[in-house]
Amino acid sequence: MGWIADGLQPNIELSSARSSVKRSALAAAIRRSAYVRGTFRLRSGKTATEYFDKYRFESDPVLLRAVAEALMPLIPKSTEVLGGLELGGVPLATILSQLSNLPVVFVRKQAKEYGMAQLAEGAEVKGRRVAVIEDVLTTGGQVLESVAALRTLGASISDVICVIDREAGANKALSVVQLTLHSLFRYRDLVPRSLGAIR
Repeated sequence: MGWIADGLQPNIELSSARSSVKRSALAAAIRRSAYVRGTFRLRSGKTATEYFDKYRFESDPVLLRAVAEALMPLIPKSTEVLGGLELGGVPLATILSQLSNLPVVFVRKQAKEYGMAQLAEGAEVKGRRVAVIEDVLTTGGQVLESVAALRTLGASISDVICVIDREAGANKALSVVQLTLHSLFRYRDLVPRSLGAIR
């Protein structure tokens, strides 16, 4: 709750005259909450000395709400369904669904072997325009797999929305399969150069 203690408000209006100030405050809050240093193995197999623990800002109700409000303008107007990817994309898609009044589908990394045994749970995606929601993107590998699976189910997908683009190849990888990445922040927006680049 540190950013309330600093006298900052969670209502982020990026289109207002004060948008740059509020955006900077949100970036600082995410950095304080989620940025950690150490040795981390990423999904891509790469090793990083810096890491954004997205669950730290997604588990803070005030910060999560502020992030979601800031993401709202990134949702294309043609969107019919929000697709939250397991696991970090689920809380983001849920609160975005509340704010936008758009239905949401929860996308597993693989289908369950019991119950309905579905990969995608929730809203119907066949024949509908789905905007994929993710928290942090590195190379985009999981997004590519999930989008391919959703397209197989009949979803029309051209947009991916994320909180942080780590600028490690995701944008280029997504563009190859006709996906446009809309990121709230890039790595460079959150980490001063003095702290080094992520590799």
